[in-house]
Amino acid sequence: MATQAKQHKAIGEDLWKNRTDKINAELFTLTYGALVVQLIQDYEDYAEVNKQLEKMGYNIGTRLIEDFLARSNLGRCADFREVGEVVSKVGFKSFLNITPGVTHSAPPQGARPLSQITTSSGGATNGQTQQPWFALTLDENPLAEFVELPDDALDGGLWYSNVLCGVLRGALEMVQMQTEVTFLSDVLRGDETTEIRVRLVKYLEEEVPVNDD
Repeated sequence: MATQAKQHKAIGEDLWKNRTDKINAELFTLTYGALVVQLIQDYEDYAEVNKQLEKMGYNIGTRLIEDFLARSNLGRCADFREVGEVVSKVGFKSFLNITPGVTHSAPPQGARPLSQITTSSGGATNGQTQQPWFALTLDENPLAEFVELPDDALDGGLWYSNVLCGVLRGALEMVQMQTEVTFLSDVLRGDETTEIRVRLVKYLEEEVPVNDD
């Protein structure tokens, strides 16, 4: 496990240093901030802004995953625990140059491989009702640099970096994992940590192309 973690870390660092086009960090932060402000002005509803940010992130994630897989040359993860390690040490590192801490749900006894947990057609589960999850703790968040939320945004329940939840959900869906991705806490809202939880809902079956004949 430790060896695998070191390999993932090395891949992430190599991708960031040698295979990632970079932009000015301050410009990146300010551009995202301007997007959030525009959404607030357009919708005047923080719950709707959260939804729009997640939706935007989802669309980004569905496209980003192809580039990520092509550059990293990673194969299929053995289980959802490894998914969490790859997301943190390779995904976040290669795109944002950060490595969130990862905590995992306890693996159920006698659990089967990830592909046998459940399927979109209602296939057999391993008898366990609790789906696996992992939580990412962001010690730093490039999206939130120089940001301080006004009281009305705090009261309205704004999750400023909710685009990240969408990116993760979209990317994982493209590799046949339906997930539920939510912020648990955010230092911008006065919490001690910024934490995102990713819970596996079900494993999706490969879609078979429809025959045109």
